Amino acid sequence: MIPLFQHLLHADQYLAAFVAANGLWVYAVLFAVIFIETGVVVMPFLPGDSLLFVVGATAATGLLDITMALGVMFAAAVLGNQTNYTIGRWFGPRVFHWENSRWFSKDGFDKAHAFYEKYGGVALIAGRFMPFVRTFAPFVAGVTMMTRRRFTLYDVTGAALWIGSVTLLGWGIGNLPWVKTHLQWIFLSMIIIPGVLALFGVLRKKTQAA
Repeated sequence: MIPLFQHLLHADQYLAAFVAANGLWVYAVLFAVIFIETGVVVMPFLPGDSLLFVVGATAATGLLDITMALGVMFAAAVLGNQTNYTIGRWFGPRVFHWENSRWFSKDGFDKAHAFYEKYGGVALIAGRFMPFVRTFAPFVAGVTMMTRRRFTLYDVTGAALWIGSVTLLGWGIGNLPWVKTHLQWIFLSMIIIPGVLALFGVLRKKTQAA
């Protein structure tokens, strides 16, 4: 896990080097990372937010085409959620009885379920900006049998807001001197702050229910 963490903190350097070495293949990698994070419930730890920010910043230097990057990542986010939702519908309510394992985080599922139960479909949009929640929320929607039509509305809306806002933020400010100097801390805040807020919300709900 340490090499992954190092790549995350220095994602700007690694992405620039990868683009220089592999050219257009970078778009396939971007699609794969976003699709796997949003579509495979056992992969909630991939660097979604920080990756979007770095892609935007890299596009601002001319190494990536911003329009193509946005389109590829948007498609991956929508298709990933659709896949995750379908998996959830297939497994159904039996998921509530699963325990923590190497391939499934019961704690992550419980947090996403509590968030989903409190905020409903809006959780699918807001959850896009929260690590772990964005991986489990579509799975939960499938388990609870939300209709495909309603889910798709939230899926497309959330993907557009998440991909567009974070990537364009990186495109706009990612290469400012102050931002580049403090990029590691910005990445850490993208991981820690949403996770802490989500955890606080779940704990608060449990406390109120006690």
